[in-house]
Amino acid sequence: MELAIVGLGRMGGNMARRLVQRGHRVVGYSRTKETVDEYAPFGIVPAYTPEEVASALTPPRIVWFMYPAGEPTEAAIFQFAPLLQAGDIVVNGANSFYKDSIRYAERLAVRGIRFADVGVSGGVWGLENGYGLMAGGDAEVIAQIEPILRDLAPAPEKGWVHAGPVGAGHYAKMIHNGIEYAIMQAYAEGFELLRRQSEFQ
Repeated sequence: MELAIVGLGRMGGNMARRLVQRGHRVVGYSRTKETVDEYAPFGIVPAYTPEEVASALTPPRIVWFMYPAGEPTEAAIFQFAPLLQAGDIVVNGANSFYKDSIRYAERLAVRGIRFADVGVSGGVWGLENGYGLMAGGDAEVIAQIEPILRDLAPAPEKGWVHAGPVGAGHYAKMIHNGIEYAIMQAYAEGFELLRRQSEFQ
């Protein structure tokens, strides 16, 4: 398959590399030329403007955004939207609030652009070990991006899920984060108690 990854940070860049390693054609774009050039040697097709991204892909296009949640992601999606056409797919891989993704989907639907929200977990280890992926969107859209999800995941049948309609992916990621951070806090408090155990004797 082919797709563009917009945002080649530590997560987006390694996701692009993993997909290239598995035979996908990946167009890479980031806000600075230096970042794009950094990843070009890994087999990513470099694009230096949104227009180059759109022209480098054959419709129906898949454009996957990996910018920080909130204003950076919203600005990027709607900078690209006028360059896309009905039937293209926007994937929001940011750690977005699920209601924001629902709102993005509604705005894009006016143009006939389809949408999926995918919560991504895996950090800098995802390149080697794979990513946990929680996808929200219409079944038809998820089926279209399924080969990408399968290759980003630790194994084709493990580590990714279609969680439900638009918004469900980021809702699931929100729950995931809440559990993860609570466990980390519990670990930290446990280690602090061990460190200070002499005070309680």
